[in-house]
Amino acid sequence: MASTSPRNFSWVEPGKLAGLALPRMASEYQYLLDSGIKHLVCLCERKPPYWDSCPELKLHHIKIVDFSPPSPGQIERFLCIVEEANSKGEGVAVHCMHGHGRTGTMLACYLVKSMNLSGIDAIKKIRKLRQGSIETHEQEKAVVQFYQRTKY
Repeated sequence: MASTSPRNFSWVEPGKLAGLALPRMASEYQYLLDSGIKHLVCLCERKPPYWDSCPELKLHHIKIVDFSPPSPGQIERFLCIVEEANSKGEGVAVHCMHGHGRTGTMLACYLVKSMNLSGIDAIKKIRKLRQGSIETHEQEKAVVQFYQRTKY
């Protein structure tokens, strides 16, 4: 099957973690597989269309209402998925509808944990890498609070 790059796809840490917008075609799932991604984390309220077209790609569904921040438990679950996959040499991609708000928030939390960045620095870095990321004050607050929880 031919592969097509999903909208708003970019690596945050090459080979380990990428962000993207909602995949809509089987060829986009194939692109993820071709890029070494074995796990897709969906942050939308519904699973993405045709997600089962590539059985080698494992879907993890963490439902977060659009424009809302993830809960502390949802952040931990996401980071565990990434850590476990990466420990096996498998890449992870995370998406919401457009790959900005919910996706950017989770990616920033990943940077807090993996690169030991402050919440503010992680937000700045994700916004530089992925324009339009982290859309609401509540999402910013979730990253800063995650950072604060990791320091105590």
